[in-house]
Amino acid sequence: MQTADEIVFVVDDDASVREALSSLVRSVGLRVQTFGCAEEFLRHRRSDVRACLVLDVGLPGSSGLELQSELASLGEQIPIVFITAHGDIPMSVKAIKAGAVEFLPKPFHDEDLLNAIHHALECTRVAAQDASQRTALRNRYSALSVREREVMAHIVRGSLNKQTAAELRIAEITVKVHRRHIMQKMGVRCLADLVRIAEKLA
Repeated sequence: MQTADEIVFVVDDDASVREALSSLVRSVGLRVQTFGCAEEFLRHRRSDVRACLVLDVGLPGSSGLELQSELASLGEQIPIVFITAHGDIPMSVKAIKAGAVEFLPKPFHDEDLLNAIHHALECTRVAAQDASQRTALRNRYSALSVREREVMAHIVRGSLNKQTAAELRIAEITVKVHRRHIMQKMGVRCLADLVRIAEKLA
């Protein structure tokens, strides 16, 4: 599902290509913004909207692959669809290993590019949802007392109540009380769910 807070960035040094890609993207109801080089894109203030990047490999100055590397070093997790007239298999493998969603050789079918863009935007939606869930889990975890966190650490390692009590030097009944509070505060009903949450928080 497309939303108003999504945008497609296009970086290509050929003005005619930029215009053609811009028209194509707008034709399916998506916002688009174009740039002629990597440096221009990096200077642009990118807001918190969900986005993907259609990126030409053979840019003047910093190449598309170099821009991909620069974005990664800046911690920007924007999904990239590479397009190129001079790509080869090693180059495409390198780009995809570095996180690119797709690597399309020119000329490509409009439908192939649009499919890649939709897939890239879906990746941003999933990532945003995961980030929101992790934030909610961290907030729940921060609501635990220090002792409850200690008990939780033992629980997710598979320790029995008796073992946990012995290691923490508290009564077994106290462990059971903490365990009940932990399950309530973390919003889970079984040990398996608590273990999965602990893995996400790690």
